Amino acid sequence: MAEAQNSPTLGSARAGGPPPVGSTTAGSIAVAAESTVVSRMSAPPSFDVADFPVPHGREEEWRFTPLERLRGLHDGTAVAAGDGVKVDVRAPEGVTVETVGRDDARLGKAGTPVDRVAAQAYSAFEKASVVTVPKETVLTEPIRIAVHGQGGTCFAHQVIELGAFAEAVVVIDHTGDAVLAANVDYVLGDGAKLTVVSVQDWADEAVHVAQHNALVGRDASFKSVVVTFGGDVVRLHPRVEYAGPGGEAELFGLYFTDSGQHQEHRLLVTHNTPHCKSNVVYKGALQGDDAHAVWIGDVLIEASAEGTDTYEMNRNLVLTDGARVDSVPNLEIETGEIVGAGHASATGRFDDEQLFYLMARGIPEHEARRLVVRGFFAELVQQIGVADIEERLLAKIEEELEASVA
Repeated sequence: MAEAQNSPTLGSARAGGPPPVGSTTAGSIAVAAESTVVSRMSAPPSFDVADFPVPHGREEEWRFTPLERLRGLHDGTAVAAGDGVKVDVRAPEGVTVETVGRDDARLGKAGTPVDRVAAQAYSAFEKASVVTVPKETVLTEPIRIAVHGQGGTCFAHQVIELGAFAEAVVVIDHTGDAVLAANVDYVLGDGAKLTVVSVQDWADEAVHVAQHNALVGRDASFKSVVVTFGGDVVRLHPRVEYAGPGGEAELFGLYFTDSGQHQEHRLLVTHNTPHCKSNVVYKGALQGDDAHAVWIGDVLIEASAEGTDTYEMNRNLVLTDGARVDSVPNLEIETGEIVGAGHASATGRFDDEQLFYLMARGIPEHEARRLVVRGFFAELVQQIGVADIEERLLAKIEEELEASVA
């Protein structure tokens, strides 16, 4: 972990960890030169889609994304059609579940769209879902939000709000087939604790682009676990800001990218308040021709955020030839008065020493490879904390491994 500097440090890969890793194709690694965190967006945040130019793929925030596969979400040609998605919310007693109109004051409270698709989603949705956990309510069962694609194109907005000192676990489960653009807001009151598990288990043809905004209150704790398996293109943009000192955020992610899939996770943690913490760990496995995973991890420590403690890490395991990884951690520090800040990224194949160790003890090679992959993901699976989701995830990993490891 890097020590605090006496003067501000600007730019990427300046505090802890190796330099950012760029494109990786079947074992070759290229270092990518990146712009600073604050200059990565081509337009300021806005709720108005007209404030964003149509992307062409040369912009910093779009250069890894296959725009031609977004079904018109990026250029305004996509319109709501078909049955869209069916949303089913199951919540314990005491939780309020509402369907509200566009004029509800709680919408957009956690953050503003930062790209054209998020702004399009905000401009186009008709009704939003708001789930509220009252203050000091401690839930013993998770809130389950099932989002099932029924074909067609749709735009959505979801708000999850916890009152002061409330505690909850929320599972958002995406299945089926759809072209979906969405904004999801998490608002945590002072002292609240929220764990969100977002599962992307779409059908092969689905397209899912979403911005996740978390506003973490004073002394509140936010944990996000993002699990991505399905879909043709999945592009998620989790963002965290703090509404008061003492807040903590943990962002965990697990993805398994198959042949032809594009899975992109772009994170931004903005430390805008003193004495807050963040920890980011994302891990992915890739297999098959043209499997493409993108991870962008941005952390900005503003001048006012003294006492910040932050770290981010991305690890990728390439199982077959033909897969590509773009992994870019970025850290920008505007104050030297921090506890610690660092980042790391690594991409590689199976560890030959691990395989040799297992095979030398009589374990067949295909089973040894299975054990290595399961061990690679074990740390993140344990973070989920919902037994049936963990079991389903492990079964999904086994299913994916059938295609390459066995």
